[in-house]
Amino acid sequence: MREKVMNKSKTFPNIAWFFLCALIAPNLTGEDALLPSPQNISILSTNMRHFLTWSPVTIQGETVRYSVEFQGEYEREYANESWIPICECSLITATVCNITEDISATVAYNLRVRADIGARRSQWGTLKGFFNRITTSLTPPPMKVIADGYHLLVELKDMGPAFQFCVLYWKKGQESRMQWKMVKDVSSTVHLDTMEAGHDYCVKAQTYVETINRSSSFSQTQCVRAQGGRSLWLVTAVMSSAGFALAALTLLFLAWKTSKIFQYSCCPIAVLPDTLKAAEPPTQLILCGNEEAEQCDLMVCVMPSEEVLRLWIQETL
Repeated sequence: MREKVMNKSKTFPNIAWFFLCALIAPNLTGEDALLPSPQNISILSTNMRHFLTWSPVTIQGETVRYSVEFQGEYEREYANESWIPICECSLITATVCNITEDISATVAYNLRVRADIGARRSQWGTLKGFFNRITTSLTPPPMKVIADGYHLLVELKDMGPAFQFCVLYWKKGQESRMQWKMVKDVSSTVHLDTMEAGHDYCVKAQTYVETINRSSSFSQTQCVRAQGGRSLWLVTAVMSSAGFALAALTLLFLAWKTSKIFQYSCCPIAVLPDTLKAAEPPTQLILCGNEEAEQCDLMVCVMPSEEVLRLWIQETL
């Protein structure tokens, strides 16, 4: 009898536990049940662009959405360890979030992700450790070296306003005389140097970010050769010939101008005043003079000497 009572006392807790689990089970599978937290949270950061990634939470037949929040140094120390939501990454279906605009200072940031399905939510999955943008991976700039005649040019890809570029260039075989130029504006092709004909010139570059005071490694060296010396000799000859011809023409003009000045100075041309100018051409005056002379010659007559003597006596008396 005692054994039957003891067996009944043992079965009662089991029955009670069964009914308790039956009451709790619907709540665990209902809307209030927690979703699994996102795992493998990490950050990919290259050239000052930062992306938070995580592994997807898979629920059969459901669309899982994610929300991301961050906490900076200010929130931890002066705002009661508050978290700030990233609006662009609120209830998204993707498993990556661009946090570049939110990581605006060179301080330690913490980030976390939560999964949502309707009213069901997961616990926050938090990034292990802190992230500081000073740890971003910097890559060399894409560039193109150009030999335009005897001008050494370089084209650099614009990587954003935070980036500058340190460009090294040299004449091949003269690495000890390497020169450098810091380039901030890459909107146009950058002129580096004037090359000598028939020689190779080499260029390499690295990126520099002033806000974090870090530089990338150097790009692969690219070399170009200036044009041959024949074309340079031809251009020089043409330019010299043109200069000589221009100089000769200039000297001839100056000589002609000088001769005119001396001519006017030493042998000036006399100009008669209007009062001394004849009203008729000189040829008419000469003709008139000749006609009168001929008329005078016609009026001369020969007189005998006696008649001449008589007339003279009459005149004397």
